[in-house]
Amino acid sequence: EEWRRGLKALRVDTVSKLRKALPELEKEVRRPSNFVDFYSYSFCYCLTEEKQKSIDIESICQLLDLVLGSQFRAQVDYFIEYLKIQSDYKVINLDQWMGFFRFCNEISFPDLSNYDPDLAWPLVLDNFVEWMQAKQS
Repeated sequence: EEWRRGLKALRVDTVSKLRKALPELEKEVRRPSNFVDFYSYSFCYCLTEEKQKSIDIESICQLLDLVLGSQFRAQVDYFIEYLKIQSDYKVINLDQWMGFFRFCNEISFPDLSNYDPDLAWPLVLDNFVEWMQAKQS
């Protein structure tokens, strides 16, 4: 239903019109003021069960690559590597998902020089930073 409403709002009723509309839509989504909403929505869209609040690591890795990979390639690649080898987390919740986006936007990478573990970061990111620092030493 949401898909149909979106197509109607765009006045798209053929694949050809959709193909023409997509570049402009992508520009709109990539605007910083809109991207955070898109990023949050992409997580919520993947919640397939009624009371589901988290997404499995394998799916999160694919989603990160798809949604953030072109903007933050190094951070996404290292975080995916970390998520795949660690054993503390089987799923990621929305707070952790949004925390990673904030991390990508605020923390210098790969030196992590402005990361402050005393700030309110999700624990998975504290653990990721520890892993990165150990990897670099």
